[in-house]
Amino acid sequence: MITFQQIKQDSQILTYIQKADETLAALGYTEHSLAHVGRVAETAGRLLAELGHPPREAELARIAGYLHDIGNIVNRVDHAQSGAVMAFRLLDNMGMDAAEIAAVVSAIGNHDESTAFPVNAIAAALILGDKTDVRRSRVRNQDFASFDIHDRVNYAVTGASAALNGKDFVLKIDVDTSISPVLDYFEIFMDRMLLCRRAADKLGLQFRLVVNNQTVL
Repeated sequence: MITFQQIKQDSQILTYIQKADETLAALGYTEHSLAHVGRVAETAGRLLAELGHPPREAELARIAGYLHDIGNIVNRVDHAQSGAVMAFRLLDNMGMDAAEIAAVVSAIGNHDESTAFPVNAIAAALILGDKTDVRRSRVRNQDFASFDIHDRVNYAVTGASAALNGKDFVLKIDVDTSISPVLDYFEIFMDRMLLCRRAADKLGLQFRLVVNNQTVL
């Protein structure tokens, strides 16, 4: 079996992740580097493990999380589908079982909110891992005066955590409202939060959003 550790150590995959992030940097997007994909992989794998899914399924969720953004090297538009095709080629060349490849590429191809749907448990876990990675350190722009709304919202997040709590998957964030009002968060992230609700439902969970200690979703 192809392991998550093998994926992390593969030089081609590392290059594609780094180059995809460089492409997004040139386009002005927030950080999508090893830090992001590592967090997504960890959240997705941990969630399925905590829910009692088979260990191999949790490992496949980690693999999908780690590979999910490589399509950005092609273009930001339709990057989920591009990434799924790239992941298929990489995993097939590594000798992964066809059924496992199918599960991983389906998850990757269904993670972007413009076309996403939690088609399987791995896709649902990937969505929750990806859409809940909100943090100040993802902001690349160092000029506060030129922040756009995405920069402001991410920079305003002073703390965040995403974890399973019984039958709830809870995203807790602390927002410095002197930097960005909470309403701005919903303006740019509402589609993501609704997608998280669908993903949680796929796993038999309720999605909860807690902002500054107030439950808002």
